[in-house]
Amino acid sequence: MRKKALALLVAVLLIDRLGLRAYAETPTPIRVAYAGSMGAVMDQKIGPAFAQAHGAEYQGIGQASYALAHLLASKQMQADVFVPITPGPIRFLIKAGLVKRAVPIAGTQMALTYSPTSKFAADFASAKEGKKVWYEVLESPGLRFGRTDPATDPQGRNIIFTFLLAQNFYHVADLAQKVLGPIRNESQIFAEPSLLTRLESGQIDASVGYLSAIKSQHLPYIELPREINLADPAYFNTSYIKASFSTTGADGKPIAAKPEPLVFYAAALTNAEHPALAAQFVEFLTGAQAQNLLRDSGYDVAAGSGLQ
Repeated sequence: MRKKALALLVAVLLIDRLGLRAYAETPTPIRVAYAGSMGAVMDQKIGPAFAQAHGAEYQGIGQASYALAHLLASKQMQADVFVPITPGPIRFLIKAGLVKRAVPIAGTQMALTYSPTSKFAADFASAKEGKKVWYEVLESPGLRFGRTDPATDPQGRNIIFTFLLAQNFYHVADLAQKVLGPIRNESQIFAEPSLLTRLESGQIDASVGYLSAIKSQHLPYIELPREINLADPAYFNTSYIKASFSTTGADGKPIAAKPEPLVFYAAALTNAEHPALAAQFVEFLTGAQAQNLLRDSGYDVAAGSGLQ
């Protein structure tokens, strides 16, 4: 009887020890809120690579950058790291006290993309070869154009800027109105993470978006002139700045939208649940491994300096 009791005690102690060991080896989670257009590279490449290197559990949240910034500032969302595009969302969180410093990690440019299954695909392919005019194809009856919400997403604003610049560059006064309609055209607006998926499946025919995301999704595209693709710093103060419009934000407040550099930034949040891991993730994004993954996924080298 005493032997059975001793054996039972040893078994309980062994189970308890193994349980504690299992608990100790549970990976620490890190939550990264990122611009929705980065879904492919963040969730399929960078996140898993960091998790493997640091023994962490990566959790990615992709949405429109301004929408994420408002959720984080209002404490409706908790994250360790924020990776938006354009300086605006970062400056919003600096003002809110949630970011002390952000570093540039990548850049991109605006490009036209289209569904390979669209009935207009051949027309876009001809436009890519210079045999047709790309914006005239977009004016085709029945063509379904998709974009994101300019009230919450920098990409939604950048699409409008691109068309405003295009109508000046090509001297077509009503180009933006013909293709986009009103600033907030509900029939064209989709959530950023789903936009290219809808395009790929043929639910929409064409869009204008970040070339980095388009390449990551392996979609056909047409590069746009640097005078309108928002990628050349030399054009910001002479050309890009002339494209502006007004709209209403998600909070009902008026927005005077102006172009900003197409740069992705990374910042550890001051209320991060795992601050040390957050700092390591930001450092990882600037390192050789992550930078190679970004380049391989179609992202450009980041231009500009940090924000604080």
